[in-house]
Amino acid sequence: FIGGFNAGFNFTYFLGKDELKFGFELEGYRTEYEFTNFIGSEISQIENTTQLGLFAKYKAVFGKFIVEPGFRLQVYASLSEISPEPRLSMKYNATDRFRIKFAGGMYTQNLIAASSDRDVVNLFYGFLSGPENLPANFDGEPVTSKLQKSNHLILGMEFDVSNRISMNVEGYYKNFPQLTNINRFKIYTEENAPPGASDVETKDFIIEKGDAYGVDVVFKYDYKKVYFWLVYSLGYVTREYEDVDGNMIQYTPHYDRRHNVNVVFSYVTGQKREWEFGARWNLGTGFPFTQIQGFYEYLSFPGGVNTDFITENGQLGILYGDLYNGRLPVYHRLDVDVKRNFFFSANTKMVVDVSITNVYNRENIFYVDIVTNEIVYQLPFMPSLGVSLYF
Repeated sequence: FIGGFNAGFNFTYFLGKDELKFGFELEGYRTEYEFTNFIGSEISQIENTTQLGLFAKYKAVFGKFIVEPGFRLQVYASLSEISPEPRLSMKYNATDRFRIKFAGGMYTQNLIAASSDRDVVNLFYGFLSGPENLPANFDGEPVTSKLQKSNHLILGMEFDVSNRISMNVEGYYKNFPQLTNINRFKIYTEENAPPGASDVETKDFIIEKGDAYGVDVVFKYDYKKVYFWLVYSLGYVTREYEDVDGNMIQYTPHYDRRHNVNVVFSYVTGQKREWEFGARWNLGTGFPFTQIQGFYEYLSFPGGVNTDFITENGQLGILYGDLYNGRLPVYHRLDVDVKRNFFFSANTKMVVDVSITNVYNRENIFYVDIVTNEIVYQLPFMPSLGVSLYF
């Protein structure tokens, strides 16, 4: 359950070519969360949060330079924390067709996802306010803040090859010195934990850190009835967490995709531009997944210490390998779409839409049943017809 309110004011003051924007934002919300993990250990949280943000940004023009320094002061009243967050963006218009840009800043967040970043498929997406049940230490240092933190740096350039063709290249680096994740491996409550139990075994949430960096290249052609868009992304994402022995373990989260290509094409024709043709092709290298090392007989000991383990029939136990150490196969898919617009009046029209998903019926893996070894694929070749009336 999540509910709340927000209010704010934004002001803009013009100083010739320069511009000053400032204001404040007030937010308050309540979250209620309950979760039981795979061994029956319960994780629950009820939080009421109020926070205030004060911000200002100044846009200054110096010849070919555009500079936008900014500052945000975030006050988290329920956590008794104040976070100063400077930001800066710049653009240099080297020529009429070539521009260089830069952006950077510090950011904090009090909301965390109710789903773990270690889950591959989530049927529920909720959010929680920043928890207080965190480990006392992380990576050899005391934990003094309950906020999630990140630092961003972006450097790019824009190039207009012609009036119809443009190109954009951006490189980025994001450092996450503190991230909060649901502790799916909690074993004990803090009340019944044995002496010497670690925070990883008793806390509702764990702390992680990580990095994300890469390059995005966008190529666009736009002229009259034809639009073509191509983007290539190269990305790396890593995370680190502390195990029960205090060792830092690095892993790649399930959304870490090394290469990703998207191609979009559209064409509009007809006297009234009533025909629309579109196509999208996507290619991406495989996402990480956790491999299986083997199987074993799992004895649940239903009778406790009096269970006869010699005659008890066990269940199938699974021994997993390192977290997300494997990679799925390459994914690619082509979708096409044709629309016909029928104009009945100035405000009334009907649209008939014929589309095909996965034109060449590529078998992209959704998941593999680890017990039966059955492969379940994503969307197959799938035509569809839609009719919409607008008035």
